[in-house]
Amino acid sequence: MINPPATATSGPSRERLAVAEEAPGFMPLDEALALHEVAKDLLSEPDSVGIGVEIGTYCGKSTVFLGDAAESEGAVLATVDHHRGSEEHQPGWEYHDTSLVDPHTGTLDTSARFRRTMFDAGLEQTVVGVLAPSTLAARFWGRPVDFVFIDGGHSMEAAQNDYDGWSGWVRPGGALLIHDVFPDPADGGRPPYEIYRQALDSGRFSEQGAAGSLRILRRLHDPHSS
Repeated sequence: MINPPATATSGPSRERLAVAEEAPGFMPLDEALALHEVAKDLLSEPDSVGIGVEIGTYCGKSTVFLGDAAESEGAVLATVDHHRGSEEHQPGWEYHDTSLVDPHTGTLDTSARFRRTMFDAGLEQTVVGVLAPSTLAARFWGRPVDFVFIDGGHSMEAAQNDYDGWSGWVRPGGALLIHDVFPDPADGGRPPYEIYRQALDSGRFSEQGAAGSLRILRRLHDPHSS
């Protein structure tokens, strides 16, 4: 079962919730709790390989929820980010945060804030931070995973690269989780919705549930595999 309940019945401890609340980020609590529930269910399945992947770490807010789920199942979470920020985090854009600018390079660098979040949450033995662009990390990745959560850059190029590079690593029966999916263009940007539609149209995935803008797509079993 990977449908998120209307109200999550379990989640991170109060202390970890406080760490997630303090971390800069954009994941609403109800969606984060649903993400936690889905990840925990996938990682506890008999076919689980004990690995989940997050694309788009930022400062680690959603990583706390995924990492807590992974820890509870003795699994590992890899979270991938170049830590230079997406388009909307750059100077002159709505979500630019000057406190996250590295004075040495003059560019955004969220890696230290992410490490602080993992330290405060006590998840350094569960979460592996991969400091690289999604496309580069996908080139050396080489094993199936229980889920891929895509929440990276929201340009069409970035979203397409995340989908192309990572959706194929989801094990049969696992799930592709996509954040910020808005069917109505008036509600938000289109690229996450576009890759969501691509996943459904590919015939490899079937929609299993939703929580706010989070979509849960189950990877279908290949009928030709043994």
